[in-house]
Amino acid sequence: MATTKSFDIVVHGATGFTGRLVVEYLLQRYPAGSGPRWAMGGRNAEKLAAVRDELGAPADTPLVVTDTSNPASLQALMDATRLVLTTVGPYQLYGNELVAACAKAGVDYVDLCGEPAWMRQMIDAHQDAAQASGARIVFSCGFDSVPFDLGVFKLQGEMQARFGHPASRVRGRVRKMKGTFSGGTAASLKATMAAAAATPGVLDLLKNPFSLTPGFEGPRQPSGNKPLVDEALGEGIWVAPFVMAAINTRNVHRSNFLLGHAYGPDFVYDEMLVTGPGAKGEAIANAVAGDKSLGSDTGPKPGEGPSREEREAGFYDVLFLGEDAEGHRLRVAVTGDRDPGYGSTSKMISEAAVCLLENHSTPGGIWTTAPALGQALIDRLQANAGLTFTVETE
Repeated sequence: MATTKSFDIVVHGATGFTGRLVVEYLLQRYPAGSGPRWAMGGRNAEKLAAVRDELGAPADTPLVVTDTSNPASLQALMDATRLVLTTVGPYQLYGNELVAACAKAGVDYVDLCGEPAWMRQMIDAHQDAAQASGARIVFSCGFDSVPFDLGVFKLQGEMQARFGHPASRVRGRVRKMKGTFSGGTAASLKATMAAAAATPGVLDLLKNPFSLTPGFEGPRQPSGNKPLVDEALGEGIWVAPFVMAAINTRNVHRSNFLLGHAYGPDFVYDEMLVTGPGAKGEAIANAVAGDKSLGSDTGPKPGEGPSREEREAGFYDVLFLGEDAEGHRLRVAVTGDRDPGYGSTSKMISEAAVCLLENHSTPGGIWTTAPALGQALIDRLQANAGLTFTVETE
């Protein structure tokens, strides 16, 4: 597509921990002249130059000052790029002006947001503007919620192809995972809790599984907040609450909503963490349910993260079990080859950005990954980013 803009992608937050990982990935996968024209963005030009040099990026790697609190700087960013990739959270603290500007200017946007109340506020405030300008704003392009949103999308496509209709009930079950959650995730959780305490209506949005489907309320959903034996996995297998379920489930329901309820208006979905069989599985499930460390002051801080060795040793394996009213069942597994919160997330958001730029059919609006990018993003993630999407036999 012809454009007069200087860049296809500006990485806003390139000096932060996750932003650096995005830049490293773009350097490796899309070096200058081989793909999208991208630039490093941040509030401080000197710090950007220092990070560029630390990462071994070419000296002519473009640097853009992106101070989103400064209207002139924000407008210059809108004028310079087709898409903003932002790793600067919590988004409810640092994302309002950027989303508003992109929606108004027709600039595409991807982020790592796991803050459903803020996302609903952005939908209510900017959906119409994004539709009018053609801006495609895609939230939650990291571990929350790409493997889950696209895992359900893949499973439902297979159900439709094999049985002629979608699964009315899907269980997302994290079978294995090694790696830490990011400091940004912890900061977002704290900011969300503070907003819930201070702002009327936020708590109601956080409790509602359909908080991201304005005007639609589906059937009662499993709470997923207590350990239990999940016979769908086999006799005596225990599962525990999964910390990312509160955002992933909302995104999956929004995808169904934006896909014209392709999963059905009575679709039921939950996510839990598999802890294993018997007494040991029960003990682990109870320990997981009682763990509040993510929201504590001892958790990871923004800008902190694991070493390269720890990131490369990480992985995840998520199983999706679908069942329809006639008793047909199907299983789809999604795996990633790096720790979820950093190594895999930085690859997922990068590929989401490139995929969005190449996808000219998705109209303006505020999206989740499945309806905006769908199979095209699955293909890119499998080809480039170390993910697999596999139909499993029982």
